[in-house]
Amino acid sequence: MTIFADTTPGNPELSRRSIRDEVDAALRADVRLLGSLLGRILTEAGGAELLNDVERLRELTIDAYEKQNNASIEDAEKLVESFTPVRAEQVARAFTSYFHLANLAEEHHRVRVLRTRFSSPSDPAPADSLPAAIERLVDEVGREETAERLAALRFHPVLTAHPTEARRRAVASAIRRISDLLSDRDSGQQSRLAAAEIERRLLEQIDVLWRTSPLRTTRPTPLDEVRTAMNIFDQTLFQVVPQVYRLLDDWMLDSEAGKKPVVAPAFMRLGSWIAADRDGNPFVTAEVTEEAAAIASEHILFGLEHAATRIGRTLTLDSEDTPPSEALLALWQRQQSIAPQVTSQIGTRSPHEPHRRVLMVVAARIVATRQGTELAYGLPDELISDLRVIQQSLREAGADRSANGELQNLIWQVETFGFHLAELEVRQHSKVHRQALAEIRAGGELSEMTHEVLSVYRTIATLQKRYGTAAARRYIVSFTQSSADIATVFALAEAALGSPEAAPILDAVPLFETFADLEASTDILDEMITLPQVQARLAATGRKLEVMLGYSDSSKDVGPVSATLALYSAQERISRWAQDNDIELTLFHGRGGALGRGGGPANEAVMAQPGGSVEGRFKLTEQGEVIFAQYGDKAIAARHIEQMAAATLLASSPSNEEANNTATRDFVDIARTLDLRSRERFFELIKADGFAPWFAQVTPMEEVGLLALGSRPARRGLSVESLEDLRAIPWVFAWTQARINLTGWFGLGSALAAVGDVDALRDAYARWPLFTAMINNVEMSLAKTDDRLAKRYLALGDRDDLASLVLDEMEITREWVRRTTGHGEILEGRPVLQRAVRLRSPYVDALSLLQLRALRAVRSSGSVDPADDTHRLLLLAVNGVAAGLQNTG
Repeated sequence: MTIFADTTPGNPELSRRSIRDEVDAALRADVRLLGSLLGRILTEAGGAELLNDVERLRELTIDAYEKQNNASIEDAEKLVESFTPVRAEQVARAFTSYFHLANLAEEHHRVRVLRTRFSSPSDPAPADSLPAAIERLVDEVGREETAERLAALRFHPVLTAHPTEARRRAVASAIRRISDLLSDRDSGQQSRLAAAEIERRLLEQIDVLWRTSPLRTTRPTPLDEVRTAMNIFDQTLFQVVPQVYRLLDDWMLDSEAGKKPVVAPAFMRLGSWIAADRDGNPFVTAEVTEEAAAIASEHILFGLEHAATRIGRTLTLDSEDTPPSEALLALWQRQQSIAPQVTSQIGTRSPHEPHRRVLMVVAARIVATRQGTELAYGLPDELISDLRVIQQSLREAGADRSANGELQNLIWQVETFGFHLAELEVRQHSKVHRQALAEIRAGGELSEMTHEVLSVYRTIATLQKRYGTAAARRYIVSFTQSSADIATVFALAEAALGSPEAAPILDAVPLFETFADLEASTDILDEMITLPQVQARLAATGRKLEVMLGYSDSSKDVGPVSATLALYSAQERISRWAQDNDIELTLFHGRGGALGRGGGPANEAVMAQPGGSVEGRFKLTEQGEVIFAQYGDKAIAARHIEQMAAATLLASSPSNEEANNTATRDFVDIARTLDLRSRERFFELIKADGFAPWFAQVTPMEEVGLLALGSRPARRGLSVESLEDLRAIPWVFAWTQARINLTGWFGLGSALAAVGDVDALRDAYARWPLFTAMINNVEMSLAKTDDRLAKRYLALGDRDDLASLVLDEMEITREWVRRTTGHGEILEGRPVLQRAVRLRSPYVDALSLLQLRALRAVRSSGSVDPADDTHRLLLLAVNGVAAGLQNTG
């Protein structure tokens, strides 16, 4: 049985065997095993005929890809057209199931490699690790300055519910169960009976995966999205974050680790837009935001309660050997006065274990905090204070390892997550604010929209009283175009609560998204800091200010190249502005998962920021499928957090800032040419008459809106006659599905050709980090394009001029990227990634052909019924291509 075996398509210069031999044997074995088991399930479910149809299509697409064989691709197309509707659906689901299994095998292998690579504390730290970053900083700025920078380090990911996770939760759960079984199998210690049982259970779960519909029947609600994010917290983040701190602390203290007080800071903070971002999402209401905060608080307090109880039960140190400090005895007396019944019960069980009994009362108070009863802590600082009394008492008694061990992990968890888990960041469009304030000032009856806007401020005030100010104080203003848009936030808060004194504490964050707004950013900020409310916040925070940059809309506005350069330039200007105004700036990067929305390796992006723009603080959005890719597994999550923290430290190192600043000066002329020519080329396409409806015709843009990916609508209400208000996610998603990936590269080829000097471009690629990251990201985007399939999608429209423009630019970009890198083919410099793309591409091709079949039928019939067979096949293929390409929007 050969279904989904490890056949390896590649270019003619590399034989199938030579590439296959380079792929890790363990990964190949996993893929072969899972593919074989899937083949058995398909045979059981649909008979040998189903398996034969899948195999025939697979062989044809592999032959077509390997040999660029037009006859094979045409034969594959004919085979797809010959399938009955039922068979077409089955084949689409088979290939989609394969990609889910291949993805989990790759993730499993990544964890395996991480564990092997770092299996011993004596293993040398990789270059992108925190120890390596600290060593480099010490060399450049000395130990004292390094210690100060480490103490101020902040990595701040913000989870968002942008609908880019195409998998259903039921599918994700089945995949996780298969992954766990693969881990059990990997241990290699099973008896024959146990091994047979694992294989039986693998078959059972793969059968569940195959029989589970990949398509959601209803859109998730915002609270569904909150609960999905909570799975990530429960399964990984709560445990992983202190482990990363511990990894750093163990390295810094070396043999003294555990004996001396920790030196590693709690450098991570978590934010969330899920059920708080109401920009364009009518389902996010004040009531929903309040409930989201309650759900998150419940999860973190459960976690803290269980940790405190577990540690308390093990803290059985007798008072004879480990006498309590005066401060601990005083704390016990206070506990007795506020909780006599609880302390009496605990004291009876642990009469000579003072540290244990105090911590068990702390655990009881955490329970009360979750339940909202009279023993509740008011703020997280009160809990930290009690934990530090216990910790210091242990140290004074000589029990340093107990003081600095699990108890310290608990302190780190409270410092990181508080009682709120993740700060809810409200976001709303400036236009909504303007309309609401105008209504209020006009007098008369307020609209439902304005009542809802005012309710949000009351909810923020409630959350701050219940969980602390840190639970919800940032208010992000989409499409900030003037300082008046910031002033409106405070005016509405005062109107909602009745007075400035009653209004919640707010840090209004301007979000600059369009090219014009990025250009005007510092002028807007100049006016913003003259607002009395902003001045008051600057005084209260030590002149801290946050500014958000939007990657998605700027790219849709002027194209990926100009947007990248405009964002870099804006960061330079805003950073200088902050320095001139004695402001501690945090730039918040609204990056997406796809390359057309600021995606790509985040740690490389951090290192490519302008000098002075990071300063040990990096905040970014983590969206959709990226959340699960980066945080779904403990080992991968720990590695990602460490890489991001290390990059954040190193971004502000003298050598890195000098490299970025020097390159910016040296390549200013190239940057100007890239900007002007790429934007000109981009406008040739998107400003052409009839572009918007043509785009909707040649991609599944409209159909993407039928996928119940998230709670938020795909558009802000406009038709396909206009792209102005089309969200960046379906804009990117649609081009990706059409195997064109236009949003990641369009305009770059013409821009590089306009520079024309290959030596200068190669010099830039070697020395200009921003340009290097841009070219590397474009390479990845181009590797996932396919001109044979792109032509078939573009033929769905009746605009040969626009189709030729796209295909010509694709070819020009491929040619000039190869010239710039000096490589003979795309991704030649990253062979592991190149092999991964080549292994997947023929299978994605099969799903694309199925999608094209459905699209042609929909376009020719004009059908708008999402429940018919053709639409269902189309959505199944969209889901499968997303799984195969591993990015959506």
